[in-house]
Amino acid sequence: MDTTTQRPAAAPASAAAPDAEALRRRIAATPIDELDPSDPDLFETDTVEHAFARLRREDPVHRSRSPHFGEFWSVTRYQDIMAVDTNHAAFSSSWELGGINIADRPAAVRRPSFIAMDPPRHDEQRKGVSPIVAPTNLVRLEPLIRERTCRVLDGLPRGETFDWVERVSIELTTLMLATLFDFPLEERRSLTWWSDVVTSVPGVDGKVASETQRMEILGEMAERFAALWNERVNAAPRPDLISMLAHSPATRHMPRDEFMGNLGLLIVGGNDTTRNSMTGGLLALAKHPDEWAKLRANPALLDSLVPEIVRWQTPLAHMRRTATRDAELAGKRIRQGDKVVMWYLSGNRDETAIERPHEFRIDRARPRQHLSFGFGIHRCVGNRLAELQLRILWQEILARFATIEVAGEPVRVRSNFVRGFSSLPVFIPA
Repeated sequence: MDTTTQRPAAAPASAAAPDAEALRRRIAATPIDELDPSDPDLFETDTVEHAFARLRREDPVHRSRSPHFGEFWSVTRYQDIMAVDTNHAAFSSSWELGGINIADRPAAVRRPSFIAMDPPRHDEQRKGVSPIVAPTNLVRLEPLIRERTCRVLDGLPRGETFDWVERVSIELTTLMLATLFDFPLEERRSLTWWSDVVTSVPGVDGKVASETQRMEILGEMAERFAALWNERVNAAPRPDLISMLAHSPATRHMPRDEFMGNLGLLIVGGNDTTRNSMTGGLLALAKHPDEWAKLRANPALLDSLVPEIVRWQTPLAHMRRTATRDAELAGKRIRQGDKVVMWYLSGNRDETAIERPHEFRIDRARPRQHLSFGFGIHRCVGNRLAELQLRILWQEILARFATIEVAGEPVRVRSNFVRGFSSLPVFIPA
């Protein structure tokens, strides 16, 4: 029986879908001092690059003001983002200072996790879960990932339109998440829902109606995982994330809030990057048929296709830091306590760092030159697992389908953090 968590009703984020062309005109007409690249409308309509392009040209370290997110610095060029991401001493990830998201959660509901910590605690806790993505474990997981990928692809309908997000992207990532946690497979869709709620901003993205509702749902998540923790903390260590957390000296005695924070981090980290790259990659290849033809003619290009998909999609559009002291960045004076937002999506389109960045090219000479996994101490711990899942998916697609046609416009999530999709209608010819 599927015991997926029931999603409560949430207030709609907006009364009507924003108009993309009107947004483009607004971006062009807005004085640069008033330009707000965090506007969720720009992400829902995929028009945010127009704002980023102006900022990279005219004001690459930009003092932004948002009705949703307050004041912050927008860092939009590749090298400036690298300078922030690799300087954790001056630009902190600490949850106590605000964490990694542009949204300022109320202090009472902030939850610590190792991505929202600075050394040494970050290093100690990250080390506890790193074995799950060690090369030897990836070799062990590869046959299971391939078997499930084949089963999902072989079960897709032919000759009728279906939702790629639901049938492929969500299904494959929830199966993987359930394996990493050794979580009951029949409950796996709860993991997707909890991931959505972890990153939700009440009143902005329409997923939950209030911060109170959000914390109630995450409390249910913590209770379910606490039961699994209690099973494993008194048993011999096993190769799953809950057992690793339960047996690592750095995390064994975590308080409940920290347990919730790390759970949320691991669920989102194991879900959003892969799920949205699985959809974004298909959409990119469908929109660039010449690249699909290249891939079919030379499957060895899979090695550069996968990082190009991750760059092109940039599944997490930004990460936030907080200045721990006064600092200078690209000639701007950052004050202690200022919120600094690294727009990875903009850095991945920076013409001064990446050759022809606005082209989707599966045969790039330097395909791994992108910011999607971050840099420095917080570089995505699961990046090799994400790439493995994507590579297997495209190997098996090439073995089965001459084409997969996009049958309508994608529905994008209303979020400036997770750059993702709610649905993508596709059609596989019979």
